[in-house]
Amino acid sequence: MDAARKHKRDIAAIFAGLLLAMFVSSLSETVTATALPTIVGDLGGVDHMEWVTTAYILAATIMMPIYGKLGDLIGRKYLLISALGIFVVGSVTCGFVTSMDGLIVGRAIEGLGGGGLIILSQATIADVIPPRERGKYMGVMGSVFALSTVLGPLLGGWFVQVTGWRWLFGFNVPLALLAIAAAAKFLPKPNRVDERPSIDIAGMVFMIVSVSSLVLLTSWGGSLYAWDSSVIVGLAIVCVVAAVIFVFAERFAREPIIPLYLFKNRNFVLCTVTGLLIMLGMMGATTYLPTYFQIVDGLLPEQAGLMTVPMMGGAMLMAVTTGFLASKTGKYKWMPIAGCFVMAGGFFLLSQISMGTSLVMTGLSLFVLGFGIGLGQQILVLVVQNEFPSEIVGTATAANNFFRQIGSTLGASLVGAAFTSRLATELAKNIPASQHIDVDAITPEFVHSLSATLQEGIKASYNDALIPIFVYLIPLLLVGAIIMMFLKQHPLATKVDHAGHGMTADAGAAQRSKNNKQTNL
Repeated sequence: MDAARKHKRDIAAIFAGLLLAMFVSSLSETVTATALPTIVGDLGGVDHMEWVTTAYILAATIMMPIYGKLGDLIGRKYLLISALGIFVVGSVTCGFVTSMDGLIVGRAIEGLGGGGLIILSQATIADVIPPRERGKYMGVMGSVFALSTVLGPLLGGWFVQVTGWRWLFGFNVPLALLAIAAAAKFLPKPNRVDERPSIDIAGMVFMIVSVSSLVLLTSWGGSLYAWDSSVIVGLAIVCVVAAVIFVFAERFAREPIIPLYLFKNRNFVLCTVTGLLIMLGMMGATTYLPTYFQIVDGLLPEQAGLMTVPMMGGAMLMAVTTGFLASKTGKYKWMPIAGCFVMAGGFFLLSQISMGTSLVMTGLSLFVLGFGIGLGQQILVLVVQNEFPSEIVGTATAANNFFRQIGSTLGASLVGAAFTSRLATELAKNIPASQHIDVDAITPEFVHSLSATLQEGIKASYNDALIPIFVYLIPLLLVGAIIMMFLKQHPLATKVDHAGHGMTADAGAAQRSKNNKQTNL
């Protein structure tokens, strides 16, 4: 009995440390949302505003599969501590910058560390908790993500109003240091590896080139450059060529960062595509709404942050509920299907918002969207982990999250590009030609300093540029629901060292042996 209690205490301590690491990472993605208008107004460079978010997401995305693979090869404890250390360096950099370029660099450094926090946390839970019991842990992890998404905009708005925006980055530092201490004390030491692991350098390089080109293409296309310009076409070519070379490199690498055999598993492919679509829609919705509330509804930054509470309240409620239901019943297929349909309904409600819509109705629409997010998002990770043996669960988890983050990046970039283009058009309609307003100059402070007539014109333009975009996100969720109908509901394993339903560890070893022979030839 004493041994059982000690095991439970150890699991609780490990889980608490992992939750803190996840909280730090997810908080960093959202804490700048309400503060961005003030930050760019202070540093200049409104035209680069989206890169404060995109730089973090891009850096985190390219690091995810690298952390996942290295965690499987050398263990996760010291990788997690290193990732937290890099994150601290990035946060300190952001707090002391004097230009937008410096801020973007600092955010990228944060992302280089932050990309490992969620992946390594999810994979570490898979090391100690079997899939049948893991659902409730995943549910709590999902609720922590939702909580940080609420607190991020709130804290960002509070820091802007009370202490200055620089402290919103300094706030991350003690949390990250506490997570480092928890990881150092409670996480189990990795097994000693006598053989030097094989690192897939070629795969890493071409993955970074391909993903970076894709992000630049979607960020610049239609705004900074025309879609048919030589720069955009060139980026598209580089993206495709690098992706092809990446696939070729993974085919022959001894330890590929994204093994191609993962894609032979039906459930992995379905969950990965659906996760990408969900994140594309979610980031598209949440990136610009806080600024919308400040400009159109005249809310203060912290008030704009409060408007995200209904969405994340719905997400937290359902993340915990579905996690416990999955562990109790072993049934999970219905969750992502229902989640996609409810999210589609949430986007429809958001698309009906106008300048006269009450904040209560807007909050209700956001609650519906969050309800759908919580219904199925975190379950997709559980399904993927259930498909593969423990020896490659980190790699599989990282690959799934990698494509999710691609969705996040595309969502922020595409919606940003579409919104900027539409805003310029709407301003031309609603503002007299004699009162030219530069899109890059629009911040809440700037708008509030104008005459009542100009304010109304900008508010109408902002509303008409952003809100209709939500309609375009609805088909993505409907496609996701249809995809999930083809999911095979395999029983959730009751042991940590299960064989999975995908490629076994022995098959993976055989594939590596084959690659070694091809390399030697």
